[in-house]
Formats: sequence, C-alpha cells, structure tokens
Amino acid sequence: MNKFIFLHKRGDSRQANLPVNLRDETQRFKVIIDTIEDGVVLIDNQQHIALMNPAAGILCGWAPDDTIGISSATVIKFVLEKGDPIASINDPLLKVFDDKKSVKNNNIFLLSRDNKQISIALNILPLIDKQGNVNAAVMVIRDITKEKAEEKQRADFISTASHEMRTPVAAIEGYLSLALNSKVANIDSRARDYLEKAYSSTKHLGKLFQDLLTSAKAEDGRLTSHPVVVELGELLDKLSSDLKLVADKKGLETVFKASSDQTINATKTVAGSERVVRPLYYVYADPERLREVITNVFDNAVKYTDAGKITLSITGNAQVVQCYVKDTGGGIPADDLPHLFQKFYRVDNSATRTIGGTGLGLFICRKVIELYDGQMWAESDMGKGSTFYFNLPRIDNQKAARLQAAAAANPAYL
Repeated sequence: MNKFIFLHKRGDSRQANLPVNLRDETQRFKVIIDTIEDGVVLIDNQQHIALMNPAAGILCGWAPDDTIGISSATVIKFVLEKGDPIASINDPLLKVFDDKKSVKNNNIFLLSRDNKQISIALNILPLIDKQGNVNAAVMVIRDITKEKAEEKQRADFISTASHEMRTPVAAIEGYLSLALNSKVANIDSRARDYLEKAYSSTKHLGKLFQDLLTSAKAEDGRLTSHPVVVELGELLDKLSSDLKLVADKKGLETVFKASSDQTINATKTVAGSERVVRPLYYVYADPERLREVITNVFDNAVKYTDAGKITLSITGNAQVVQCYVKDTGGGIPADDLPHLFQKFYRVDNSATRTIGGTGLGLFICRKVIELYDGQMWAESDMGKGSTFYFNLPRIDNQKAARLQAAAAANPAYL
C-alpha cells in the first residue's frame, strides 16, 4: 500500500497544521481518495478489488465496502457502444496484466449494476515489483458522458455539412469533366485552361470534405475498424509493388526492406531485443486502415521528393513492429515537426503552396495508428529528406495462431 501514499511527513511544523485525525498517513490517504471526483479502484494480482473509492462505487452501482475481495470482472463491466461485451483480446485490465503497460481508453463504456451504460475515460496503471511482475493495478475512471454528447453534436454537424456539400461539388466536378472532354465540347485553349484550374480546385474541395468526414469519425471513435491478425511484412511487400507505380511516374526509385536485425529507433521503443532469424511481424489491426496510412505517407513522400528514392521498411523486436517511409526530399524544418500531425497544419513553404493539400491526412494517419495502441512520429534533416515512423504492438507467433484459430471457429469472437 505504500506505493499509493503520496503525502509524506516533512516535519512536525507541517503536521501541526493538520487536524489530529489527518496526521496519520493512512487516514490522509483515505481522505484524499474518498474526495477525488474520479473513480479510483485498486486491483490485486488475482484481479480482485482491494480498494474502491465512493466515486467509483457510484459509477459501478456498488457500495465500495461490498466490493472488497470480489472479482473485478463482476463489479467493473466494460462494454462496446452497442452494449456487447468486450472480447478478451481487447479487455483493458487483462492487457495491463499481460503486457505490463498502462492503458488509456476514451472510447469505452461501463455497464453499471443497474444496467446503465456510461461513457468513460479509462486509465489503468500497473504496479510492477522488483522482479518485473505486475502485483496490482490502479484504475481511474471518469464519466465523460456530457463531453461525448458535445463531441457528437460537433461531429454530427461536420459530418452533415460535409456530406451535403459533397453532393453539389461532385456534380460540379462531373460537369467540368464533361466540358474538358473533346468528344463532348469544343473549347479554345484559354477556356480549357480556366476549366482545368476549376476542375483541380473542385477535386481538392471534394477531398477536403471527405477528409473532414473521416477526421470527425476518427476523433469521436466512429471510424470503421475491423481488426484481425495481420502479418505486416507480407502486407507491406504486396503494397510496395502498387506504390512503386506512383514513384515510377516521377522517376523515383522505390526500395522495400524487411529487416531481421531489429534495429529500432531507441527513443520510441524498448531496448534489449533478441535476434529473430525468420521474422513474422504480426499485429492486431484492420489491414485496410493500415494500407490507408502507408499509402498516404508514401504519396506525401513522392509529392515532396524531386529526385532520389523512397524507402519503405519494416523491422521489430519482441514487443514492437516498426515501419517507416523515408524520402530524399527537401526535408521539414525542425520548428514544424512537432505540429505535423495536428489538424489543418501544413508546413508553409513554396512546395506545400504549389502542391496543395487538406492538412488532415497526417492527423488521420496518427489517429488510425493510435486506434491500435501504436505511435507515429516524423524525423527530418533539411536538404536530406524526411522519415515517417509508426510503431505497433507485436503479437508473437503463438498468440497470433490462437487468435486466428478463435476467429475461424467463431467469427464473432473478434
């Protein structure tokens, strides 16, 4: 329990300022926990509840004292938006004990004792002993029903507006396309130039509306996702053949590297990985979403690279699969790197002004990677090029086989 006591004695003068009943550390700890508005639950290594504060009791519909020693799964029931139970592979508490890492989730629901479904922000932290074992976990639960309702109103407005505006824009694009068709209309070169510019702008506007829809869904958890076990090396190998055609049009070389030396950017992953002779890079994600991310980043690399090559690579260690797309373009200023994945952010230089873009592509990419508990970031040297990385949690061969067998036996399992 001493891990939870964050007020320590700092001399009698400090203690004298407190009422007598608060001078005992344990009593002070209890008062603080009991007055916190967020729900706090301590769960032991048998996944039984060891402590629950009143706020958590209200959310779960239980008297805190009645929960002590009871299985956490009996009291704290996580469900999906439609009320379906969460599959064991996605259970956040099991992930903490299995992966020994903290879990955050703002797109999950709690089913109370009276069957009330509550939208919550969840944060679970493992308490790890000197031997590296998780001997307990602290769960913090916050009711975000009001915030989610407000988010949904904003997202619904953006979705409705974007959808309604896409229809006339698509019609305009169609008419402009017909006007530019020499078999349909005869126009002089000057008019053609105007129409081509209008057609290009209309396509850009249509892309903006589509990206607005996708970004709104990514923000409020409505992004369609069907995660399965994916061997990412195979997916990248096949995808690189299609992407090569895009680079070829600009005279750029395309290189695909599948590395087994497990050299991973040390700032984003753990060290001490062991060598894999025949790497199979399994992850749990929607392959279509991963294709969208890789294609978007690769297309950006091609757009901003005038000569040289684009490298698509995959490597990994026991915990992480890492992919990157590296170009030999002009690079990104250091001041812009921290902002690349923000909505509507675009580097302000001659290249971006000439090429154009919605400023939403990288924002959507990062949201997709974070959907699968991954990370995404960029590194760049001016004049030498840029590299966009993403890491995803790796699934070992045995776990991948179990998940694939379970999915085959029961498609609803995942």
